[in-house]
Amino acid sequence: MKIAFIGLGNMGGPMAANLSTAGHEVLGFDLNQEIAQKAAAKGVQLAHSAEGAVEGADVVISMLPNGNIVLSVYKQLLGLANKGTVFLDCSTIDVKSAEEAHAMAKEAGMLSLDAPVSGGVGGAEAGTLTFMVGGSDDAYGKAKPLFDIMGQKAVHCGAGGAGQAAKICNNMLLAISMIGTAEAFNLADKLNLDKSALFDVISTSSGSCWSVNTYCPVPGVGPESPADRDYKPGFDASLMLKDLKLSQDAASQTDSATPLGAHATSLYEKYVEKHGVGHDFSGIINDLDALNKA
Repeated sequence: MKIAFIGLGNMGGPMAANLSTAGHEVLGFDLNQEIAQKAAAKGVQLAHSAEGAVEGADVVISMLPNGNIVLSVYKQLLGLANKGTVFLDCSTIDVKSAEEAHAMAKEAGMLSLDAPVSGGVGGAEAGTLTFMVGGSDDAYGKAKPLFDIMGQKAVHCGAGGAGQAAKICNNMLLAISMIGTAEAFNLADKLNLDKSALFDVISTSSGSCWSVNTYCPVPGVGPESPADRDYKPGFDASLMLKDLKLSQDAASQTDSATPLGAHATSLYEKYVEKHGVGHDFSGIINDLDALNKA
């Protein structure tokens, strides 16, 4: 396929490179030339403009920071693509913006998918991402071969916007479970319980979860995780906060009770305010006592 890839940052760059390595003709574009050159070093051809990338493309993939930028890019590019082109947005944005992007694409005669990802930069580089996909069966079928290159799993969650809905529900739960994991290990420490012993219990008992089994926030316990690399992300806490805020916006719009999600959002707001970017979300284990008292 001829693929236009708009947004070549930490996630988009490796995804585009994997598509290029697999034999697709990928033309990438990013406003940041330094970021674009990093993608070029990985084998991605660069277009001089977003418009130039889209010309003649079978699929237009975007990986962008927020819903407003996605909608702006769609307004810019939809009129330039051939009818029936698949617009595949892999950004994590609010459900309302995703639905609006689908409506714009439909009006322009395009197929469209919202397909946010899970798996972080490591997953993007290794081609092991999970895609949560919203959109028509026709669009999903055309994009499925690309999901198989960029990831290890794609779940068609439903109509337009369903992918974003699945992503924010998943990550709200992830944040809650990471905080719960941190609480359990901090309590164990104050009870003089060996943390490796606690890991062996929890990972094979009813408390078992991904935050313990795969991504334990305690250095030297369980499989290697950001905790063993001084909490370098991984999944940056600022991105977790972004997803939590999206979940709370959705909860407010749908009158859904998410008290633990709301508290997790509050704690991560304080954590990110203290540390800024560049810290994995699991590092909250080191600040829970202080954050809870703040």
